Amino acid sequence: MTRLIALLVALLLAVPAASDAIDPKNPTCPAEPNWSANPAMKFTAQKKDGRTILFAEGAIDDGLVARLQAALDKNKPVDEIWLRSPGGNAEIGNQAGMVIRKAGIPTHIPNGWACFSACNFVFMGGPIRSVEPGGLFIVHMFTFTSDGGVIAAEAQRGYKEAVSTIADVEQGSAMLASEDNDFLIRMGVSRKLLTEVMYRQKAVAVAGNDQSTRRCLTQDELFKYNVANVH
Repeated sequence: MTRLIALLVALLLAVPAASDAIDPKNPTCPAEPNWSANPAMKFTAQKKDGRTILFAEGAIDDGLVARLQAALDKNKPVDEIWLRSPGGNAEIGNQAGMVIRKAGIPTHIPNGWACFSACNFVFMGGPIRSVEPGGLFIVHMFTFTSDGGVIAAEAQRGYKEAVSTIADVEQGSAMLASEDNDFLIRMGVSRKLLTEVMYRQKAVAVAGNDQSTRRCLTQDELFKYNVANVH
């Protein structure tokens, strides 16, 4: 019986934890990134070694900037902001990043936490930025039409409607790309992050062998593009 129990324990230890499983469609990333299920980002202040850490956890919604500013005012001085988020409104993410830069507060992604999509720009607002080994900075190609059914529905209505929708998407994408470039310049992050990584991802999964739509940066890449600037 003792040998049987020992064998069962060994087998259990040999099975990787679910959180460590690799996403088969996005092999640079885990299958279940820890980016918080909060539908709107929440702010919680904690004291660590005499420093005030502001935990920022959840999705980036339209009301984020006002809540962020209120949290900074309530808990001042904030020494560092820790982020985990599945992203959300890209424009609001840029605005929140600018608030953080104006306040001069460092940002951090701790081991086991994930910062995806619009969260990237909140994080890059920190003048001092760090990502622990095991922390995830996850990028993708933004899109205004992640639901391909939008264009398909317009195509059903007619040629002119489809062309009009596509033109609106192109214009919106160009404006956001311009804003992203400007933001990276202001934050001191290499614009090659956009051209060499973000913009090379697929906006939506398509048929074929490569269905990847997101990319987890390595520690070397974080420093190569100056996303992280301290260890």
